Parts: sequence; structure tokens; C-alpha cells
Amino acid sequence: MKVLVIGSGGREHALSWAIAKSPLLTKLYCAPGNGGMAGVGECVDLKPMDFTAIVDFCRAEAIDFVVVGPEDPLAGGLVDVLNEAGIKSFGPSKAAAQLEASKGYTKDLCAEFGIPTAAYARFEALEPARAYLKDQGLPIVIKADGLAAGKGVIIPETMEEAEQALEEIFGGKFGDAGAQVVIEEFMTGEEASFFVLADGTVALPLATAQDHKRVGDGDTGPNTGGMGAYSPAAIMTPEMCERVMREIVQPTLDAMAKRGTPFKGVLFAGLMLTDQGPKLVEYNTRFGDPECQVLMLRLKSDILPALIATHDGTLGGVSLDWHDEAALTVVMAAKGYPGDYAKGTEIRGLSEAGSDGDVEIFHAGTQLKDGTILASGGRVLNVTARGQSVLQARDKAYEATRKIDWPGGFCRRDIGWRAVEREKASNK
Repeated sequence: MKVLVIGSGGREHALSWAIAKSPLLTKLYCAPGNGGMAGVGECVDLKPMDFTAIVDFCRAEAIDFVVVGPEDPLAGGLVDVLNEAGIKSFGPSKAAAQLEASKGYTKDLCAEFGIPTAAYARFEALEPARAYLKDQGLPIVIKADGLAAGKGVIIPETMEEAEQALEEIFGGKFGDAGAQVVIEEFMTGEEASFFVLADGTVALPLATAQDHKRVGDGDTGPNTGGMGAYSPAAIMTPEMCERVMREIVQPTLDAMAKRGTPFKGVLFAGLMLTDQGPKLVEYNTRFGDPECQVLMLRLKSDILPALIATHDGTLGGVSLDWHDEAALTVVMAAKGYPGDYAKGTEIRGLSEAGSDGDVEIFHAGTQLKDGTILASGGRVLNVTARGQSVLQARDKAYEATRKIDWPGGFCRRDIGWRAVEREKASNK
């Protein structure tokens, strides 16, 4: 098969790396790819939002299957365009991608079908939102309704900060994503990530994972797209996974089918495990980044037939095997992220850092220029390792980061801290 992966981040590098191992594959293209993806496939100069050029390329190269990685082309309807052209693909339709593209859409769906989530209200104007905010008080969560590259969620520490957040969102800070605002109750508990492949009817759970959204050690500082992740997440026991499937995931798939917009692709439920049980924080309609990186490192099975089965509606016949070992990824980001950061700084030492057979370095924001790897994004590298425990995987990942010569970068030093504490406690 000829396969085209759309995207240029760490998630797409991890997917490409996994797909490249498939016996079904004859040729892998990555569009536009990055400095690391060039090592597993042929990078082609296609923009993820240029749907016409993507279809033309697929026809010219006789592409059999397209894997759409990022949220923007999914929300924009790339899968619909590919379907109309008779090209098979992995990912939801534009209508189904609303589960991520509009937080208000998902909250309303949860309310209609009894899916547990935080209490909320939706607003299209500043003053009613401000009045609701004052009535509710803190703590509170403020969200831009649409896609904001992981930065549209604000958990204000003061009422002044909360009002400023509302003013900025309605003032256009996140563009069209801020045309509506969702204000919801602040849930307490532990966060976890839960992934399933879905074919419109059947859901196949993947391994569990947990990520770290805050930029600083100890889960401090502003939210980011993710500074690291690990798998498995011990808090997601088999019983908890079964409950999430029964109370959250399957009711969502049933609701989407009932609405005439069946969900196909990967459904990523961000969860809060509260005293009342699991509640949905939000859905993403693509693999998490950097959770995808640890999932792909733990996956034993060929990923490609499972991705194809989501399109064909044959997921009921698919099972996936996973390595018992844990995996952990550390995100190396450009200094200044998630604020302003420099681009174009050189990164050295990657070959030595990735020399351990249990270590893979997935590129998230790099470009290859004249044989040199340069940083081109905020989150730049995902240093990922496997080990007998989360602690061992963490130590291998951080050992690899120390071999990377990149003065322009930084990383958190406590990825996996909850899991490591649990492991140490259980070994006493």
C-alpha cells in the first residue's frame, strides 16, 4: 500500500514511524513532514489545508490510504473531500470533528445524552459571560469554543484574571475560535487520557496514558499543548476503563450515530477522575500529542490494518497487542514556549541521544536544512523511552535529553512524577 500521512508534528512522526513498520506498506509519504519524518518516509511539500493539492497528489501517486494527523484539516473537512474523491482515509468527517472543533457542541451533546461532564454555560457576548462569571465565582474554567492550538483554556487565579481572559477571547485573541465562550465548573481530581479507535459503531480501547499540560515542574505555569506523557496510567484501572467506555465513550458514539454523524477515527477523551466518578473534560478527534508517542512505542501490533478498519467499519474483528513495558516521553521545547520563542536554532547530538535501542526521538517542530536539524516550532523534540517501569523509562528518556546539545531548548524535569511516586510506594 501507498500511504500518505498529513501533518508535521511529533504525533505524525510517531504515527509514521509505526506505519513504516507495517508489512502492508510499499511507500510512505509525509506531508509536509519534518526533519525527523524524513527518516521514515518521503516528505512532500503539501500544506495540510490545501485539500485540492492533496487530492491531486493522491491521484497522481495512486495513494491507497491517507492518515490525517492534525485537528485543523479534520475540522475543515479533509476526510469528506477525500471520501468524495474515492480515497480512503483515517479520521472523522467535518460534522463528527465538531466534538473537538466546538467545545459548546460537545457540552450540549453531553447534556442531551446524559454523559457526565462539568456544569457549564455558553456565551456569544462579553457582558452576559461577565455576569455569569461574577455569579459563579472562583475557581472556574474559561474556554474559547473553537480550536486554539491547545491554548484556549484558562483557569484564572483571580477574578481580575478571569475578566481579562473573557475580554481577550471576545476581543479576538484566538480569532474565530473565540466567537463563543464556554464557562464551566472547576473539577477536582486527577486527569487522564483515554483513547479509542472507532468505526462509527464499535470502539476499540487503546493503552492508557497521562500527560502533563503545564509548562513548569510541579504542574505550574500556563497550559501548553503537552510537556510530556507516560503509559500506562495506573489510575486507569481495568474497572475505570470499563466504566469510561460504558458511561462516556459508547454513549457518545451512539449519540453521534443517532444524529446521523457517525464518528470514525480516533476519539481522545480527556478525563477528570472525580469523587463522583469519571467525567469528560473535553474530546479531541485525533491522537493526543505527546500521548501518541508513548502509545506507538508500546504498540506491538501492526497499526495500519486497525486504522483502515475504522474507515471500513470492520473494527469488531481487530485486536491490538501491547508491550508490558512502560513508555515515557519528555518534550523539549524552545525557550520562551508557550510564549514567544526563537526559531532556527541548531540541534546537535541527536544520533548519540537515540543510540539506545529503547529510545526513540520523535521530531515535533524541526526542519532539515543542509544536513542540519533546526528548531522550527515551540515544542520541538519528543524524547521517548521504554522501560520495565515508568521510573526506568523516565531515567532512560532523561539520560537521552542530556546527550542533546541544544542551548535554545528546555524541558520539564518531573515528567511521570505521579506514576513514579506510586511505583516507589508500592515497592516499599
